Order: sequence, then structure tokens, then C-alpha cells
Amino acid sequence: MPRWVSAQILWIGVAAAAAGCTSNTSAAGPGGGGGGRGGRGRGGDSGPAPVVTAKAAEKDVPVDLAAIGNVEAYASISIRSQLTGQLQDISFHEGDFVKKNDLLFTIDKRPFEAALAQADANLTRDRALLAQADAQLARDASNAEYQQLASERQAQLVQRGIISRDVAEQARAQADATAAVVKADRAAIESARAQLVAQEAAVDAARVNLGYTTIRSPIDGRTGNLSVKVGSLVTANNTELITVARVEPVYVTFSVPATHLPTIKQHITKDPLPVIAVPQDADATPANGKLTFVDNAVDMTTDTIKLKATFDNTDRRLWPGQFARVTLRLATLPHALVVPSQAVQTGQDGQYVFVVKGDSTVEQRTIVPGQRVADDIVVQKGLEPGETVVTEGQLRLEPGSRVTTDLSPRGGGAGGGRGRGGRGNRGQGGGGQPGGGQPGGQAGGGQGGTGRAPQ
Repeated sequence: MPRWVSAQILWIGVAAAAAGCTSNTSAAGPGGGGGGRGGRGRGGDSGPAPVVTAKAAEKDVPVDLAAIGNVEAYASISIRSQLTGQLQDISFHEGDFVKKNDLLFTIDKRPFEAALAQADANLTRDRALLAQADAQLARDASNAEYQQLASERQAQLVQRGIISRDVAEQARAQADATAAVVKADRAAIESARAQLVAQEAAVDAARVNLGYTTIRSPIDGRTGNLSVKVGSLVTANNTELITVARVEPVYVTFSVPATHLPTIKQHITKDPLPVIAVPQDADATPANGKLTFVDNAVDMTTDTIKLKATFDNTDRRLWPGQFARVTLRLATLPHALVVPSQAVQTGQDGQYVFVVKGDSTVEQRTIVPGQRVADDIVVQKGLEPGETVVTEGQLRLEPGSRVTTDLSPRGGGAGGGRGRGGRGNRGQGGGGQPGGGQPGGQAGGGQGGTGRAPQ
């Protein structure tokens, strides 16, 4: 073997021996963590697992149904003109709140005032014609009475032989003719009266049309978009001038599964069920109302029932056409057992919680959850009031694990989690000082600080 090869092998052996000595020295150092990186450990090996707990408590829990609803105006009226004419004046601004009978629009009155005056004149004429017919009847009735008496006298004279029969027959014919004239006069009076009634109706119609020239609000509400301007020609029953929506109160329409219909029908016959609506606004606050309508049929396509709640809306918080989150309160469960929702875990055998026993060990217990209320869950079976359950830290637990609720931070040198030893200034072997690591990590383990190698 060449001499230079032997020298190289000898140098490698010396280097390896030196490295072994350095490693042994570091292992025996006061830092406890070997040179370079600290060892790995588990929290369970170093003591109880830190957890957060809460107690199962009893309280009254509301049974609510959540849905998305739509706000509807209590009444929405489309304002249209009932006659054709020129728009002369608008007495409000778009978006104003108006009261019932407030003046909204004025249409040119002159044509309708003229029509009313003409109808009044015709009514006066017809009254005069009726009076004339009454006078004609009175005259003809008097003449008919005279002719009848004359005819009777002539008949008596004929019987006595004083005058001829021909004269008596002429008198009787004259009396009959006069009676016929009286009947015609009575018919004329009836016709005049009918004409008078028709003309009175014409006057009323003209007066109504004149009243249509001023359009007033039929309800209390808020005006919408104005579709006409002053000077526009509006057409009878065709041109929509504006809409007025009543927003005090308002309806909120929503749907719930039909499976809840028996409960809803049971309660609506007694006291109305309370309903809470929250508009989808950034600063929305809940509004309280009552269920006032249940539809008469279930929607077969969605298996839901349409409901409608009424809200006073005195502060005008709800706006027609707006979507709102609706909560229908069906009932209240008295003395229900509740736990925080984060305490409930899901496993192969169903949902369970970790119950902390008196010796600080945990028991995995299967439960039957019920209604969810905000951040809590009702437990129907599996827990007793006052028992302590784990709400945070379940991933480190198994049945029988010991736990602690002391969450104070620990140093990295004594931690059971992952830690990093210090790196010496000289060589690679310097270990960190005990407890020199920064606090943190899981179960007290953290990243070790920088230490100096022993001199």
C-alpha cells in the first residue's frame, strides 16, 4: 500500500474519533439538548394536557326556525288618472311620505267645469218641461171632467126626450177623447220625470269627473318614481302617474318546511307566534313582529309552506322589496341542558364529548344532540347538569388522558413539544442553557435560544 494512502486513512480515523468525543461531551453538557437540534418529545410524556373546559348548564332554550324572507308593502296603490286631460300641477316631491287624502295631482278643470255647467242647464230645462207637463195634465184633466159631466147630462135629456140621441152621442165621444188626452198627458209627465232623473245623473257624472281633476292619496304611504311632468297629457285609466306604498305596517313573506305545519297551526289558533326579522344591512337591528298568515296549500315542488308576518315598522326599518333573515319562534324548551357547540365532536359511533372526571382524567361519552341555539347545543341524552366538558384541546386527548386547565406558558428547555437547541459559538457541540428557549410551541415546547458552549 502506498504511504500516502496510509496517511490519509489514519487522518480520517483521527477525525472520526474527535467527532465522537465532541458528541459525548455535548450529551453530558448542562443544556441537555444535543449539539445542533434538540430532541423531539410528546406532551403526554411531560404531564397533563392543557385544555379549556365548560360546564353543562340548564336554561330555557327557544325553538326557532330560520329562513330568508322578503319584505312586502302592506298596500301598494298604482295612481292613475280616471279621465283624459292635461296635468296642471304636482303637489309633492318624489319619495315624500304622504297622508291619506293629501293632494297629489291637479288636471286642467276647465273642460269639466263647462260640462258640469251644461248638465246643470239641461237639468233646469227638464225640470221646466216636467212642470209644463204637470200643468197640461191639470188643464186636460179639468176639461175631461167637464166633458164627462156634459155627456152625462146629455144622456139624461135624451131619456126625457128633450134632445136627440145624436147630440148625446157627440157629447159622449167628446168626453172619451178628452179622457184619452189626459192619459197622454200622464204618460208625458212620466217621460219628463225619467228625463229629469237621467239629467240629474248626468249632472252627478259631470260633478264626479270634475272631482277627478284633483287626485288625492288613497292611503298613508311613501311615493315612488314620478313618471309624468307638469303639462303632460294623461290618458284615462292608462297612464300610471305614481305608486304609493304603505310601509307602516309591512309584511315579511317567507317559507318553512312543511314538516313544521302541525306545530304552526297549533299555535296560530291561540297566540300568534313571534317572528324576528333582521334586514341585510351593515348596521341592521332586529324587528319584532307576529305571524298573521299561513298559506292554504303546501308547495309540492319544494315541500314548504308560505307564511307571512306583520311588523309595525314604526321606525321604517324594513323596506318593501328588501330581503331579511327571519326567525320564527315555535316554542321554548324549559330547563334544557346545553353545552358549547365546540365541545361536541363527531366520531365513528356518532357525536360525543370529553367529560372531565373528578380525578382530572377524561371520559369519551356519546351524546344525542338536539336544537342548536347561537353558540350552544342542546344535549337531549348523555350528560347531566353540572358536568364538565372539554371545549378546546380535544386533539391531544383519548379516554383516560389526564388534563389540566392551567394554560400558563412554559419554557422551551422543559417543554415536551418540538424544540431547537442552542448553537455554540465554538464548534458545533454547544448546548443551550436549561429553560433558555423562548416560550411557545405546543405543550410548552418552543424554539430554544442561542447559548454559548462551555469554555
